[in-house]
Amino acid sequence: MNFTLKTATACIAGSVMATAAFADGHAQSWDMPMAYAATNYHSEHGVIFADKVREYTNGAIDITVHPGGSLFGGGDIKRAIQTGQVPIGERFMSAHANEAPLLGWDNLPFIATSYEDNAKLWEAARDTVNAQLADLNLVALYTCPWPGQGFYFNKEVASSEDTQGIKFRSYNSATATFAEELGMIPVQIEAAELSQALATGVASAFISSGSTGYDRKVWEHLSHYYKVNAWLPRNYVMVNTQAWEALDADTQAGLQRAADETAASCAAKSAELANFYFDELAKNGMTVQDAGPDFLTELEAIGAKMTEEWLETAGADGQAILDAYNAN
Repeated sequence: MNFTLKTATACIAGSVMATAAFADGHAQSWDMPMAYAATNYHSEHGVIFADKVREYTNGAIDITVHPGGSLFGGGDIKRAIQTGQVPIGERFMSAHANEAPLLGWDNLPFIATSYEDNAKLWEAARDTVNAQLADLNLVALYTCPWPGQGFYFNKEVASSEDTQGIKFRSYNSATATFAEELGMIPVQIEAAELSQALATGVASAFISSGSTGYDRKVWEHLSHYYKVNAWLPRNYVMVNTQAWEALDADTQAGLQRAADETAASCAAKSAELANFYFDELAKNGMTVQDAGPDFLTELEAIGAKMTEEWLETAGADGQAILDAYNAN
């Protein structure tokens, strides 16, 4: 952790530590910002988690979920937790890969393209990722995968010849790299701002799961979805380290029990919804199909290059994750 973050944490996180202390025996109120719509299954599971926390801590912690970027925008959530403005929140893990390249572990194209393989990859990465998060003054309670990532366009796309110059919504460094390699122009846009960006022409294509398209009703602006299943990225719920360490052992155990149960339920819901989202996109007029062979070949070549570049930045820890995954 750098000096600036340490200093900010020491100065600001006192309020979090105070609210997390249980010396007075009263329930403590925790605000939990989340980036996605209240109807998204990640946000719904945030509410499930909060209910379980109240139960398993005997009411010691009362979490209020704030979905849709209503308390902090997606890009501000991690910093708000690190510096103690809130004790807990959820964010897209790979959104922090610019700061800590290792956290892009779940955006390695075509490495783990099924829920089973994604779970194996997380098991291989878990300890190393948690050590990285500790350096960022964070404790991860649970993670939950999105369905596989595919491409949204407003026209038929057979290869990169059809993607030149398109304004492409990116949500992290990996998606920006994909855009650039395909001759598109990446534009960083949070999920909560996506509908407006599509409506105003700020972007006219993006890569995401069927969930984002369904939540944002992108059929109002775009015409084609190409199934690629490039990777299954993960959101994670994190706690400020000082807030976590201020809890007694029983309260920590209650939080972790709630987290473990929510993680399993959320992953199951993601898998259950994957095809539902495709059906809904099609029902609302979008063409939903597998990416064509030429396009897929290009994407796989880009993906291999991206994995090599990630290993260069993530170093020995990144290689250890892939080695452990491939050994299973």
